[in-house]
Amino acid sequence: MKLKTKLYKEQLKEWPQTGRHIMAQFDEEKVIVYQSYRPEIGHFAAKNQFFGGAFSLSRMTWIKPNFLWMMYRNGWGTKEGQEVVLAIHLKRDVFERYLDKAIYSSYQPNIYKDREEWQEAVKNSNIRLQWDPDHDPYGAKLERRAIQLGIRNEDIEKYAKDDILEIEDISEFVKEQYQHVLNNKLDNLIIPEERPFVPKSKTTYHQLKLSGI
Repeated sequence: MKLKTKLYKEQLKEWPQTGRHIMAQFDEEKVIVYQSYRPEIGHFAAKNQFFGGAFSLSRMTWIKPNFLWMMYRNGWGTKEGQEVVLAIHLKRDVFERYLDKAIYSSYQPNIYKDREEWQEAVKNSNIRLQWDPDHDPYGAKLERRAIQLGIRNEDIEKYAKDDILEIEDISEFVKEQYQHVLNNKLDNLIIPEERPFVPKSKTTYHQLKLSGI
C-alpha cells in the first residue's frame, strides 16, 4: 500500500476539531480520494487502473478525500455493495478544478442571488459539493465538517480514465484496522495520514467557506 499512515490518536492531536476543512492526504502531484464499490466494479478498477465494466458513466459518482468519513459511509467496508474500498490517487490539478467548478447541492442564500440563479448553476455544472458532519472511528458525529464531491457527465468520463494516477484496493487494510475499532482499541488504530488541504484559488477558498488554518 502506497498510502502514508499514522496512528489515529497522534493525528487527533493535530487536527482541527471544528469548522469546515478538506482533510486529505496530498502532495504537489496528487490528492487521495476514496470510494467504495461492489466487487464487480471495485476489482475491475484496481486490476485495470481505470473505471469501466459495470461502472456507470451516466450517473453521478461521489468522491471523499477524508478516510474516516468514507469509513462512516461504507461501515468500514461492511455494507452491501461497498465491500471494495479504493484509494484513488487523483491528479492534484484535477481536484483543484473540481473545487473551482463545484456548485452546492443545496441553495446557499449568501452565495447565490436567488434560487433561480442557483438552479441555473446546478444545471450548468458537472460538479456537486456537499458539507457533512465528519465522524470519528465509531461513526459518531463531530463538530468538524467534511467535504464530498459529486462528478457527472463529461467530467465523469475524464475521471474514469484520464484523471487518475493510480487506484489502490485498500480493503484488507480497512478490515484489519476495523478490528481495532470493534475491540475498542483506538490506541492501535492506524489510518491514512491527513491534514487540511487549501485550494490555490482564493475565490474558491471563500466560495467553499473554509475555516482558517
